[in-house]
Amino acid sequence: MNDKHEDLHARRSMMTGVGIAVAGLAVGATSACAQTPSRASGFQPARHQLDAWLNELPGNHRVFIDTSTPRGGAEALVYAFNLDNARQSAYAGQPADFAMVLCLRHFSTPFAYNDAMWAKYGEVFHSIMQMPDPDTGNAPRINLMRSASYGLRLPNAGVTIDQIQALGVQFAICDAATNFFALQTANATGGNHGAIYAEFKSNAIPGRFVSAGVMAMTRAQEYGYSLLYAG
Repeated sequence: MNDKHEDLHARRSMMTGVGIAVAGLAVGATSACAQTPSRASGFQPARHQLDAWLNELPGNHRVFIDTSTPRGGAEALVYAFNLDNARQSAYAGQPADFAMVLCLRHFSTPFAYNDAMWAKYGEVFHSIMQMPDPDTGNAPRINLMRSASYGLRLPNAGVTIDQIQALGVQFAICDAATNFFALQTANATGGNHGAIYAEFKSNAIPGRFVSAGVMAMTRAQEYGYSLLYAG
């Protein structure tokens, strides 16, 4: 398969993801209005082993924070922090009270890669994400979401991925978008698509790769997760 064909395939995959997301929102709105009749009819969604992890996370409350933009990926960290803060201050809750998943998909996905990937491929990521390093105004050379030094100059307000992970938040990483970014990186650098894709996956933050972030979002709702969209 040549690069041109692979590029077309990857772009179609991403656009399909966007379409599914829009459709998912529409279905979600319909379901919210028809929730009681649906339950009364005895409908139960099918279960799949790929989604079983969603039911294994401990917690009395379930939240899925969905992101698809760089700004959304940053703001989601603040949302997760605020949820945890409210759990403690208003509800006197314990860390185990929340099963919380933060999904990095579409154009927020590169925040799931470590500093080594940003040092090597930051120019490519930035060409798509358009969130420059506030210090230089240029393409970041580190994962901005893992540094607290930028404070309010970035939408995460100094809240970092590592800080949120320490609270027990689980990260879902879009595999389809990882494949897309690997292809764009290969095209821009003359590298090998498959090798770069494997490099991204082996240099990711602690988390779980899901087939597509949009799929994880819809499956999470079937497992009783409240959906919070950031960005």
